[in-house]
Amino acid sequence: MSRTFEELVAEADAVSVDGWDFSWLDGRATEQRPSWGYQRAMAARLADATAALDLDTGGGEVLAEAPVLPPTMAATEAWPPNIAKATALLHPRGAVLVAAGDDAPLPFADGAFDLVTSRHPVRTRWDEIARVLAPGGTYFSQQVGPASVFELVEYFRGPQPEEVRNGRHPDKVHGEAAAVGLEIADLRYEELRTEFFDIGAVVYFLRKVIWMVPGFTVEEYRDRLRDLHELIEREGPFVATTTRFLLEARKP
Repeated sequence: MSRTFEELVAEADAVSVDGWDFSWLDGRATEQRPSWGYQRAMAARLADATAALDLDTGGGEVLAEAPVLPPTMAATEAWPPNIAKATALLHPRGAVLVAAGDDAPLPFADGAFDLVTSRHPVRTRWDEIARVLAPGGTYFSQQVGPASVFELVEYFRGPQPEEVRNGRHPDKVHGEAAAVGLEIADLRYEELRTEFFDIGAVVYFLRKVIWMVPGFTVEEYRDRLRDLHELIEREGPFVATTTRFLLEARKP
């Protein structure tokens, strides 16, 4: 028998959303992966680095998968539950986890790193990245693109203005990098299919990816969630478009 709306929502509302592991969604949602394989490419660059910094590391899951870390390895994270999880994962690998807010200056010296990485940063601090990179150093990042999963965002929040929909557009990257003296060596963009198979998957996703629907709670959106549950039951998976771009910038 299919599970009820109340059962699905209660389960997804109770489960922990600490860290950046989405395995709870296995069988309940799918997201097409970009063709470039960020984790594999990041690991290859880490193996060749002398000193590296991973920004917005989340729970440290992506960085911890790298087979080889450089002799000096640091990571930053702002969200307290993720800080604890990342510390437990990364310290045994010899990496230092530093609690650093999204808007605060990075607590590292000028030119400290030959590699800076970030997967899905909250925002790109171009000025600080350029400052902590050594001459000849590289910034390597996979980022969320414009209007990503906005079919779901707009289902709950209504139509969003163009400046919000295009706030993460890769067309802006060349100018932002040049403004701090970095040169773009690679820039790729893809649109990918995402599907949510039940309302529990939607609740979990919105609780975890908190900037999609700021302030999301089940109680606040219960009526809209029930409508979406009925839509999925009637028509099948809720389909959205995920956007991603890969960028590599170098400091001359």
